[in-house]
Amino acid sequence: MGGSAGSGSAAEAGARHARWLLVGALTVQFLVSLDMSVVNVALPDIRSDLGFGRDGLLWVVNAYALAFGGLLMLGGRLADLAGPRRVLTAGLVLFGLASLAGGLAWSPGSLVAARAVQGVGAAALAPVAFALITLAFPAGPARSRALGLWGMAGAAGGAVGVLAGGVLTDLAGWRAVMLVNVPIVAFALAAAARTGPVGRQRRTGARLDLAGALLATGGTTLLVLGLVRASDDGWSSAVTLATLGAAVALLAAFVAVELRTPSPLLRPGLLRGRPVLTANLFCLLLASAQFGAFYFVSLYMQLVLGYGATAAGFAFLPFCVGVVAGSILATRAVAALGIRRLMTVGGTLAALGMGWFAAAATVDGSFLTSILGPSLLCSLGIGLCFVPLGTAATTDVVPGETGMASGLLNSSRQVGGSLGLAVLVTVAAQVTGGATGRGALSSGYAAAFWVAAGLLAAAALAAYVLLPGESRAAGGGPVASRTDAAEHEGDAAGR
Repeated sequence: MGGSAGSGSAAEAGARHARWLLVGALTVQFLVSLDMSVVNVALPDIRSDLGFGRDGLLWVVNAYALAFGGLLMLGGRLADLAGPRRVLTAGLVLFGLASLAGGLAWSPGSLVAARAVQGVGAAALAPVAFALITLAFPAGPARSRALGLWGMAGAAGGAVGVLAGGVLTDLAGWRAVMLVNVPIVAFALAAAARTGPVGRQRRTGARLDLAGALLATGGTTLLVLGLVRASDDGWSSAVTLATLGAAVALLAAFVAVELRTPSPLLRPGLLRGRPVLTANLFCLLLASAQFGAFYFVSLYMQLVLGYGATAAGFAFLPFCVGVVAGSILATRAVAALGIRRLMTVGGTLAALGMGWFAAAATVDGSFLTSILGPSLLCSLGIGLCFVPLGTAATTDVVPGETGMASGLLNSSRQVGGSLGLAVLVTVAAQVTGGATGRGALSSGYAAAFWVAAGLLAAAALAAYVLLPGESRAAGGGPVASRTDAAEHEGDAAGR
């Protein structure tokens, strides 16, 4: 009797810890997505208050993007070596302090510095949030539900960020868009404090690959910077070419180092698994289309249809609804359809929705046909992808490398977003030819949407061709067999 009671009590405690861990991971995902979009609407007020020049203002966005994109691989690996809870707590504290400093900034330099530190904190948080879910929830329906919620949290953060940026700036000033992060960080820290051990809290016998970390950070940072410069200065400018060339050289050196070091930042064999390789390629293409297209949807609503900033923010809400609906459907369908079919269907629907955006981006467009309809179709497809994408990205990945796999997936997403924006900006600029009339702008935006639709179609094709046909989602198929056994071993060691 006593043993049964003790066993039941331990099970209840474990379930309670898992719930709080999920709350913390979802809060982190919401926070990172929120911060990527909430500042954009406040940029005009920031410029007038702190005295930014036009080019200097771009670094309020770029400083965050560069630090975030450049350090994601390092953040994911630190979670493997130091333990996910330690890295989560450190990242939250750093992010919260940087947000507070940004809200109190007194000069352009102080705000840019705060945004860069925010990016460092986010680079620790984003891969840890994903890794915690894969470590805490066994492969099967529980993990599928958690991954669905993870996708919803990201979509909600992005949508709320666009809306809250305008509302907070109008009601309380631009500093509120920085300070709003502080209570969210406090809640996430409180949730993390109520969780128990997760997997191996520290990987013994492994050392940080310092040379690989420096090369990956430098190479990825320069790659993102080069793509940012390409969207501003053009692909043929000396600055763009030099930056991208240096990025390629550093990343080539990174690969050479990883092939020789006994404890790599990114184990080359990780990408030999077709599900992991396909997940990262799919994520890169998906982010390339999604991030760049969102930029042009916002411009289309404001510069062609005449929406204000707050109205444009509200117009993005149907997209959030579609992602939530798609994620819910995916959690129920993934076991039956498998990751290959679900990613293919999701990518195809997203491509059709983006094609609808392209066809309907006219001067006389309406909210119903040009925004609402394509938003719901595209977002439904994207929502269907999150659960199978997360499953594929961790297939046959042992617990000691979940942070590595998560950092890689988040890096693919960040680099894909920067690449897509640079490419779509170039396409739109070539079509408009410098003209600023509503007709020319709508033609340029439509061209960008068509390219984005092609990227999403390529993602769907990659999933169909590269994923093995017998793959099943984490509901009992062969996808997660080696991971499950290692997870149970790691959990036992952690407890």
